[in-house]
Amino acid sequence: KRVAGTSTLTQQLVKNAILTHERNITRKIKEAILSIRLEQKYSKDQILQIYFNEIPYGSTNYGVESAAQGYFGKSVSDLNLAESATLAGFAKAPSTYLTNSDALLERRNFVLRRMFEEGYITQQEKEDAQAEPLTLSREFGDIKAPHFVLDVKQQLVGTYGAQLVDTGGLKVITTLDWEKQQIAEGIIGGELGTKVLADAGANNTSLVSLDPRTGQILAMVGSKDFYNDDINGKFNVATLAKRQPGSSFKPIIYAAAFEKGYTPNTVLFDVETNFSSSGKEYRPLNYNLKELGPVTMKQALQGSLNIPAVKTLYLVGAKEGVKFSERLGYTTLSDGDFGLSLVLGGGGVNPLEHATAYAIIANEGKKVSPVSILRVEDYKGDVLEEWKPKKQETILDRDVALTLSNVLIDDQARAYAFGAGGVLTLPGRPVAAKTGTTNSYIDAWAIGYTPSLVTVVWAGNTNNSPMKRGFGGSIVAAPIWQAYMKEALEGTPVESFPTPKTDEVTKAILNGATGGGITLKVNRVTGKLATSSTPEKYIVTRTYTQPHSILHYVDKDTPRGPIPENPEQDPQYRIWEDAIADWVRRKSEEDPNWEISFEEPPIESDDIYSLELIPILQVVYPQASSTIQTRTIDTDIRVSAPRGVTKVTYEIDGVQVGIVREHPFNLNYVAKTLTPGDHILTITVEDDVGNVLSEDIPFTFDNSFASASIFWESHNQFITKQDFPRTFTLHYDQPERLHAITITAVSDSGENIPFESPQLSTAVNTFDFVWRDPPKKGKYLLIVTAEDDTGNQQQNNIEITVQ
Repeated sequence: KRVAGTSTLTQQLVKNAILTHERNITRKIKEAILSIRLEQKYSKDQILQIYFNEIPYGSTNYGVESAAQGYFGKSVSDLNLAESATLAGFAKAPSTYLTNSDALLERRNFVLRRMFEEGYITQQEKEDAQAEPLTLSREFGDIKAPHFVLDVKQQLVGTYGAQLVDTGGLKVITTLDWEKQQIAEGIIGGELGTKVLADAGANNTSLVSLDPRTGQILAMVGSKDFYNDDINGKFNVATLAKRQPGSSFKPIIYAAAFEKGYTPNTVLFDVETNFSSSGKEYRPLNYNLKELGPVTMKQALQGSLNIPAVKTLYLVGAKEGVKFSERLGYTTLSDGDFGLSLVLGGGGVNPLEHATAYAIIANEGKKVSPVSILRVEDYKGDVLEEWKPKKQETILDRDVALTLSNVLIDDQARAYAFGAGGVLTLPGRPVAAKTGTTNSYIDAWAIGYTPSLVTVVWAGNTNNSPMKRGFGGSIVAAPIWQAYMKEALEGTPVESFPTPKTDEVTKAILNGATGGGITLKVNRVTGKLATSSTPEKYIVTRTYTQPHSILHYVDKDTPRGPIPENPEQDPQYRIWEDAIADWVRRKSEEDPNWEISFEEPPIESDDIYSLELIPILQVVYPQASSTIQTRTIDTDIRVSAPRGVTKVTYEIDGVQVGIVREHPFNLNYVAKTLTPGDHILTITVEDDVGNVLSEDIPFTFDNSFASASIFWESHNQFITKQDFPRTFTLHYDQPERLHAITITAVSDSGENIPFESPQLSTAVNTFDFVWRDPPKKGKYLLIVTAEDDTGNQQQNNIEITVQ
């Protein structure tokens, strides 16, 4: 039974052996008429015989006898069953099977299976023939850029037919940049390529390089050695292979996340997580088996962290990730059920399609398709086809593409994991790049681009056997990629990627900083987010570490929408929360001194009302950065507040030294234990509802040149006559320098009460003074005056109220 759109054997004979492949109604009419006449004149067996004797079999072989001699070195009558089945299947697409042994083997075995099903051979004959290896002898001569040339030929055959391509005198102009092709072949076949593959225990590699602005293929190396059958060298890895991309696929999923509203500064917890809510466990680990805790998406991508990448795909959606990839040109992912492993390279991709997807990103989101044929002319010089640039469709928002490019060019962002200035950089030239390594070190990738050149390199073993452990993309593929890019771009202008538009993000979780903290500008007085109305002197930068996973703060499908009212409805929410708690527990057990401080950042912004209630503070003494030479600190401040000042708190180096609740709110404090050096006096003014204003006054304490000093231990006191005799304690510095002290009490009416000068001891720096006789009621200033051995004097006093 024929399927609509296909041709009969007779039509195939007419099309391939009699008519040209021109596409017009006249040729279709001729094909139909000739097919009818052939079937009227010849039997089916005769038509079949003519078909096999006339049709092209690839290379310069026409007819089955020529193919038997060319590929097996024998007459068609001497072919065995396996060889006959090979040629029978070969006729369908000789250009394809000529360079794809795997596809040809599959086709041969299909023919054998159908022969068995139709009763022409026994099951044993089928199995014996299928077990035989392919022994096809393929001679190509000395072809330049062989994989590229044969790929172009296959395209031409598909359009014009093998006969016209082989014998029609076509002139074909391609996109190949011969200089870049020679660079690629020289590096892969030279000392560098040979050494890195040998060191890694790999036998094959492939490179394809495009112009991302046009999609034109500039260089293509399909294998390490086209003529080496031990590695199936004629197989074009660049266009035909389907290999797992490892971490080189992560940028595609991060681009999908950025498109959805996430940002490079989005904070995710890099902590070990079992993503399976039921059934088989899925617990991906990072390549170095470490956990970093809170990190940004940018930090995670550049450090190639697996756990945050899987979380990113969950936020995007596994099916949505496949759809997004297909929009960028991948055709190999739709049939697979990769789940969250897709972001780690769980689905096989084709190197040329991989390069094309990156080319779209390099081209600022505009669609490009790979092209290798620029123009085809017939033997008369008539143009049969010609590639011309056309308006490109935008399939990815320009700012999303630029955002990803600006992440991938940031070498400092990957330095924490891979060091700076490595094999993913080009000296003096911005370049966006990523490597990839698959499980068991089977595939190694490096892919990167400038605005004018994108190149992908794959390395590994043809038979999918692992390379040596530890030999991943950065060690095997990246050196080849870097060497090619350096030489291919030598002498060309240095190009930079444009900066994406500033993204105004209001959610803290989408606006983190390196290390996973949320860094915000806040009003240090109100504690609210600073605005354009916030006075500059109140704005400080603070970093907060939020205690929950991102699912606590966003609906994964609308990250910039409202905060979820019930985040536990997300099936991964509890899993991610428990993973954070478990990480904190394990870290604390491993290191009892380790700690993390979780704090929610402010979400309210400064408003006019909150700003109007800020207290006012002016510090007259001590001035910032001044030197204090005495232990007695008497402040002089001016304070006010719209609601009135309730208290002023004083701290030195974070230690509270006084709270004053009465006007004028000055501190009188003797800093007995203050050591010489730099210190900070913090003055905090507060009103009755908690509006506060703090100011730090740095100062230097230096009493090395000060006179010997003396001061009272106690502060101002209220006492009664019954408290007399009353003891007051005096402290003094440098007792060996004290010459004399005098003590006097002065009443508020001006009356002086002298006291007998005490005897001093140089062995101690305190003594008790006893005021024996009670004075009249009233206020007194108890004054002590110290004179040192140079005649310098210093006073200290306290106020005594006698009731």
